Amino acid sequence: MKNFNFGTDGIRGNAAKYPFTPKALFYLGNAIAEWSSQKYNKKPKILIGHDTRISCETIKKNLIKGLQNYKIDIIDCKILPTPAICLLTQKSELQFDFGIVISASHNPYYDNGIKLFDKINTKISRNDEECITNLFKQISKARPTSSLNPEFFYNIWEQADSEYKNNIFSFFEPNFLKNIKIVLDCANGANYKIAPEIFKDLGAQTISINTNPNGKNINKNCGSVHPENLQKAVIDKKADIGFAFDGDGDRLIAVNKNGKILDGDNILSILIDHPKFKNLNQVIGTVMSNYGFENYLEKLNKKLHRTSVGDKHIAAQLIKENLLLGGENSGHIIMRDYMNSGDGIFCALRLLQTILLTNNNWDLEKFIKTPQTTINLPIKKRDDLSKEPYNIIIENNKKLLSNGRILVRYSGTENLLRIMVEDIDAQLSQQVAQNLVQELKTCLT
Repeated sequence: MKNFNFGTDGIRGNAAKYPFTPKALFYLGNAIAEWSSQKYNKKPKILIGHDTRISCETIKKNLIKGLQNYKIDIIDCKILPTPAICLLTQKSELQFDFGIVISASHNPYYDNGIKLFDKINTKISRNDEECITNLFKQISKARPTSSLNPEFFYNIWEQADSEYKNNIFSFFEPNFLKNIKIVLDCANGANYKIAPEIFKDLGAQTISINTNPNGKNINKNCGSVHPENLQKAVIDKKADIGFAFDGDGDRLIAVNKNGKILDGDNILSILIDHPKFKNLNQVIGTVMSNYGFENYLEKLNKKLHRTSVGDKHIAAQLIKENLLLGGENSGHIIMRDYMNSGDGIFCALRLLQTILLTNNNWDLEKFIKTPQTTINLPIKKRDDLSKEPYNIIIENNKKLLSNGRILVRYSGTENLLRIMVEDIDAQLSQQVAQNLVQELKTCLT
């Protein structure tokens, strides 16, 4: 059986294709069980959950068929946002060793994925991924059969959502959102039920949209990657602010009262005013963070440290530097006084808390962005972009910019080439981005 790859956010792909076939999932379950038994040197305890995709239950069932060959405890929290599963893996009194999330985040419903979260360091390490991959090779060659281990245990945890809520509530004053009107776009995903409940419990006048998942409408023209409906709802309802989550709830995009979209860079620019973060001299971003944000930080005598794209790189750098705040412009924001991973609900609440504590303007625009054009080019192959003809194409287009930069990279979760051009001249930025698309697509598609 052929191998599979851990991308920037776990294993991800079309849910009807390998490695999400029943046999491959069975072998993967065996590999995860063997890896965890070796790593923890005891009977592992696993928390498992998923988003609202139609394929989640089937994937979970086939994965558990492999896990049940071993001495393992599995606690199933069913539909719950990724950050909740991550948080409970780390902080629950049930003392889990690691968590498994079945989700493809912001991808369409026909994709799915498997993410593993370690109790201590959040996403599992590259060494762990390689170990699971090698075990999968060995196990698929041995072709074990399904055999229920007498010490295998499975149970559904009905109170998981309550424990997650209580963890969040501990960071905020009761009813602190009283008289604030908020629109929530839950992307027909894992936040569809729990997000409106939390905001209402904290006193907000909550208007929720895209809260009717049917297994196929997750992220469809809604949520953080399609905030147009949220913009309209905020204006139509005369709301104070709006928030859009992605399908698994770990990223956040905001919309101010005037309907303007605020991405992760904007959110970070507000959060640095929070009492927890105002004395930080460094914030972690990525190569995609806007130069306007970097310039804004410099004026505050703060430094932007850029990592590769991916929230796991943000988390790793935060831990390495012992810092508290970082994020991506896509909306993954990590606040380490809470946990080493992003949480859209918590981020929205912390943002509102910052506004109220600091009397910030509800327009929430702290800096002027450098014009940035981003285009996603579908691809069929992944050649080395540092070699000819790609490096020549990119370098020649860089020379066309007046004062800017180019970033061309492959997506870690989709078959896309992401082209970003940033320049103080907006029209030039768009022109160069289009040039790159035309020149690169002849080589890659």
